[in-house]
Amino acid sequence: MSLGKVYLLGAGPGAADLITVRGARILGQADVVLYDALVTEEMLALCPQAEKISVGKRSGQRSTAQTLINRQLVECAQKYKLVVRLKGGDPMLFGRADEELRALETAGIEVEIIPGITAALAAAASSHQPLTRRGIARSVAFFTSSTAPGQPEQTTLPDCDTLVQYMGGKEAIATARKLLDQGRSPDLPVVVVENCSRENERIMRLRLCELEQGLAHCQGPILVMIGEALAARK
Repeated sequence: MSLGKVYLLGAGPGAADLITVRGARILGQADVVLYDALVTEEMLALCPQAEKISVGKRSGQRSTAQTLINRQLVECAQKYKLVVRLKGGDPMLFGRADEELRALETAGIEVEIIPGITAALAAAASSHQPLTRRGIARSVAFFTSSTAPGQPEQTTLPDCDTLVQYMGGKEAIATARKLLDQGRSPDLPVVVVENCSRENERIMRLRLCELEQGLAHCQGPILVMIGEALAARK
């Protein structure tokens, strides 16, 4: 049986014109595209010729099981020449690429990975807040509180100058309390970016003590950036 090739392709943070040139070219050649819930219609317009399969995964919502996605990828590679697994952000950061790579490699299917702009970098750009700052912040940690089924909840947070929490909306209160318990200042600057890079993007500037009140008013994908480097420039 002749097997197709699978591309794990990063769609970037949301805006269709933030996909890489290579990513857009491969999308335009794809026979089938399996895409995440955060991929926009504008992004899918870049591959009008392809069959499109939604395998949406949203935190806290019903979504396609990862094992089923793995099986779909293998089956598509057995049927199509060029398969794209289109993921929000970058496939290699909180994108469950490891599970999909294992399934495809086990089946002997060729895989290529095309990186995308991850949300943290896009959010820093949108807010005009560098994540590093000379003399103030020289280390950055990306983290998420989401865990695999059966895994213990994260009890400590990274010890870095700047912290960036992916999918941080529902975890905002717990994150703030953990940092306060670790001795972080209640006045520590926080920048929250909702719907990063999209038309309905919203940027909120808070302090750590305000983050402790939660982000229940936010509806879209949330990225939370915390640290002295996030202080607004005077």
